[in-house]
Amino acid sequence: MKKITVIPTWSFCDEAGNQLDLQLLRLLGAVYRRGKLTRAAEDVGISYRHAWNLLRQGGEFFGVPLVELQRGRGAHLSLLGEKLLWAEQRAIARLGPQLESLGSELNLAIQREQQGALSILRLHASHGFAVELLPKYLEALPLDLQYCSPHESLAALNRGGCDVAGFHLPRGKVGEQVRSTYQGLLKPRKHRVIGFIARTQGLIVAAGNPLGIETITSLDASGVRFVNRQASSGTRSLLDCLLKEAGVSSKQIRGFETEEYTHSAVAAYVAAGMADAGFGVEAAAQKFGLDFIPLAIEDYLLVCHQRSLKEARFQAFLDILRGAPFQEAVRKLPGYSPSRCGDIIDVDTLL
Repeated sequence: MKKITVIPTWSFCDEAGNQLDLQLLRLLGAVYRRGKLTRAAEDVGISYRHAWNLLRQGGEFFGVPLVELQRGRGAHLSLLGEKLLWAEQRAIARLGPQLESLGSELNLAIQREQQGALSILRLHASHGFAVELLPKYLEALPLDLQYCSPHESLAALNRGGCDVAGFHLPRGKVGEQVRSTYQGLLKPRKHRVIGFIARTQGLIVAAGNPLGIETITSLDASGVRFVNRQASSGTRSLLDCLLKEAGVSSKQIRGFETEEYTHSAVAAYVAAGMADAGFGVEAAAQKFGLDFIPLAIEDYLLVCHQRSLKEARFQAFLDILRGAPFQEAVRKLPGYSPSRCGDIIDVDTLL
């Protein structure tokens, strides 16, 4: 099956209309990972000569070198080279969910034109690494995946805008505060909860943790720069509860008003040196080579209408969740594990 993937594209153009080869950004990323131009060129699939020419053209375009080459010490990105690389990484992390949602809409439109009426499963949920896996494992069942906050997802379910909604419920005392916010959105007589995954959330800090950040109370230190998640996200709700429990005022946290919209975007922000700490999942920290301080475990749950469970498409969905291939893929994500995956839970039991 042919599918459309929507990705952001950069364009470097000066007043004279001269443009840079976009392969340059891939090369910068490879230099950052490998530390040698020869190995970076191999990663990108180009010759050493071509790699050298790309760096020369980039340096001439911007007026400063993008990579510093030293005999016996390999290759390292210059300050501007790092800024370009991290700007790209942040853009991909920030725009990823919206572009995935757009791609889902386009692919479903194409399938309808090719095959006519489809049995589609509409899932509204917040962006996460485990949710990203679902389209791959639900190939036989067309999935309309739209990313939005937990409360927006539940509201969509109640008005008929989706078939399945995702929401988060932290374990322990902090979970009690979050649980109360779902009252009225989860309806015991109409809804059924589907177990999905558990994930660890905590502080994402620079590699080596140079500031010695240890707990949530470290965030109110004057020198710590923080990057937050948006106010509507489940991760932000968890953070707010942890701060309240620890007696830390958000007004004392430098950068608390700076918001990103995905775990990866938070991690990219820290990796770029624009913040010393963020809050998110361990998988995002590892993706960008950062350290992680675990603070809480939360269950990521799904909910649907009780009547829907009798439908063939829901049985197919549950079979995938309960299957070994999907659960093994979840286990490979740092800080993730299947948790009653595919089990049906009464809302009263949950609340």
